[in-house]
Amino acid sequence: MTVFITHCWKSVQCKLDEVWRTSFGLRVLCLCVPLLALLLGPAQAQTNNTPGLEVIELRLEKSEGALLMQSSLRLELSPVVEDALQKGMPIYFVTEAEITSDRWYWYDKKISAVARHYRLAYQPLTRLWRLNVSREPIGTVGLASSLSQSFETLPEALTAIRRTVNWKVADLSEISSDNKYTLLFKFRLDVSQLARPFQMTAGGNADWNLATQKTMRFTSDMGR
Repeated sequence: MTVFITHCWKSVQCKLDEVWRTSFGLRVLCLCVPLLALLLGPAQAQTNNTPGLEVIELRLEKSEGALLMQSSLRLELSPVVEDALQKGMPIYFVTEAEITSDRWYWYDKKISAVARHYRLAYQPLTRLWRLNVSREPIGTVGLASSLSQSFETLPEALTAIRRTVNWKVADLSEISSDNKYTLLFKFRLDVSQLARPFQMTAGGNADWNLATQKTMRFTSDMGR
């Protein structure tokens, strides 16, 4: 009888050891995967630039309880895109900013995400360039829900798109002093809002492939 009990206890103990090793392995895997993603993320974020487009300035400032973003782009349109504009075809752009908070034990926590959509079009009758700006895709909400401004020349209109001034990207109450954060800035020509028959043609054309993104690390004192 003693031999039987001893044998059973050893079998139970082996099963318990196996379960513990399995659960421990799962815990280690859950910790390693987010850390690996954190290490790979910034490197990938810097590889999405295209010719004619580059972020040349990106910084954050505090003002009246808000976190404000200032940015500047080098934006040059291809002859194909500029020709389409001259013929009266509206072109769409979008700027996006996302702030995440570091978490060593899991994926980073999203603090805020904002977007600014642009619609640029030439009006042959008035010979003016009209720029509409909205927080939502203009093709979805319509021109009536956007802010509009007119320019006499294309370079003047592009200057308004290139620069972002005092754009609120988060509330300071969401930024704590004991954590580190990442700002992810994105800008692209939004092919998805072009006229539907033109989307497939433009989507595979390098002349229409304008996109860039940049990350910036910061803390509550705006240190990088």
